[in-house]
Amino acid sequence: MSKLQPSSPLLIMVYGYPGSGKSFFARELTNHVQAAHIQDDRIRAELFDKPNYSKQENQFVSQFMNYMTEEFLNAGVTVVYDTNATTEARRRQIMKLAKKVNAQTLIVWLQIDMDSAYFRAHNRDKRKTDDKYAKPIDRTTFEEVIKRMENPSKNEEYMVVSGKHTFLSQKNAVVRKLHDLRLLSAHDLTNNVSKPQLVNLVPNNIPGRVDLSRRNINIR
Repeated sequence: MSKLQPSSPLLIMVYGYPGSGKSFFARELTNHVQAAHIQDDRIRAELFDKPNYSKQENQFVSQFMNYMTEEFLNAGVTVVYDTNATTEARRRQIMKLAKKVNAQTLIVWLQIDMDSAYFRAHNRDKRKTDDKYAKPIDRTTFEEVIKRMENPSKNEEYMVVSGKHTFLSQKNAVVRKLHDLRLLSAHDLTNNVSKPQLVNLVPNNIPGRVDLSRRNINIR
């Protein structure tokens, strides 16, 4: 199946606790939507043999990501900006890149309980694609990040998805949102949102056989 193509370039930012599934979501989304995945952790790992996460290093990575984002948006390519922009001021800086080319912005907020998020963030497995470039963090660091976070406000265009749901469920929600933003057609919506499957609510009397007398359900 061909990838979905938004009618105009879009800047998608991911937001959520460390371990909420942001990189997994971003990677999977770019498998279904024509977009560039610009990932903070991977860029850092490619540029520095031993990342130290210093202020200077963070600034360099941020500037490089912004440069790539602006180039892609200028070329008409949607961007999934995969770094945790924890403050509204930081997100406003990133949004300015989209405004330069009249591109829309959307924050996808992955919500998950703190205990599950910490367990994921602390137990990174470098053998997994989405953990390959991210470093495990301890409880103190995790809580420090949480304290600095400023949730998206009514002044920002955002949507909420569960960090514990399957990607199929997450994708369905995003496709509906992109349709609401008039970036996808009704045809795209119809053909890319999975329908729930029918469930047999009446158990069979005999395993392997259908009891025809119990097939009809009357609701009074």
